Amino acid sequence: MTDESTSAGVEPGLDAAEQRAAVRERYGTIAAEGSTCCGGGQDSCESSDEAALERGYAAEDVAAVASGANLGLGCGNPTAIASLEAGDVVLDLGAGAGFDCFLAAQEVGDDGRVVGVDMTPAMVEKARENAAENDASNVEFRLGEIEHLPVADASVDVIISNCVVNLSPDKPQVFREAYRVLRPGGRLAISDVVLTAELPFDLQADPESVAACVGGASSIPDLESMLSEAGFIDVAIDSKSDSESFIREWDEERDLSDYVVSATIEAEKPTT
Repeated sequence: MTDESTSAGVEPGLDAAEQRAAVRERYGTIAAEGSTCCGGGQDSCESSDEAALERGYAAEDVAAVASGANLGLGCGNPTAIASLEAGDVVLDLGAGAGFDCFLAAQEVGDDGRVVGVDMTPAMVEKARENAAENDASNVEFRLGEIEHLPVADASVDVIISNCVVNLSPDKPQVFREAYRVLRPGGRLAISDVVLTAELPFDLQADPESVAACVGGASSIPDLESMLSEAGFIDVAIDSKSDSESFIREWDEERDLSDYVVSATIEAEKPTT
């Protein structure tokens, strides 16, 4: 992967339309069938509860949300780093079936609000059904792409996301949109995978690898540049070496932890 291709927001191997189609197909199938697990090796997938615990959620988190919302798809726990407060407006990029949204809703309370955006119609439908199951009246789900958020300017306090930004074919645009919708002083607190070594071209060009949170990952320096260029300050990206244990389970033929690791990505929008 060259710095030039990444800074332009274009991932090698697949064009944007192919990448979006692969992601939409994969997560539409997951929504319909309830299958779980990032990565491609379904035979080695854990249960969704086991996956959540390994990725940093507490047992209380898993128990606090009705079954069906936790699909075991993330690579971390963004609500743990978001420092949410009562009354906050929270936006979840790539909300899936709503697990992180429902956890955030409990923290922001009745005076707060959570909006989940997902580009897969079947996921949005499933998330809305889960909202009813969880009696989450302060949560709503909207169909849309994270590069073109259906959210008003300067209307959000905190943005969370869980292993989704890597799926975008235009990450700089994702961060520009995140900056647009955040209020001055608002913050970004997401979990994602980052590159630690250049990916083999066959992974970059494989639709399944891209849709499985690997083929579209970017390096920490590239992500730092994207965030800074979007206008963010106080950018902090910290890799999580303990994520290697579950990333190794994502492929039965090779050790993907040689190339990617989970990380927390935090940044702020200036107050002025």
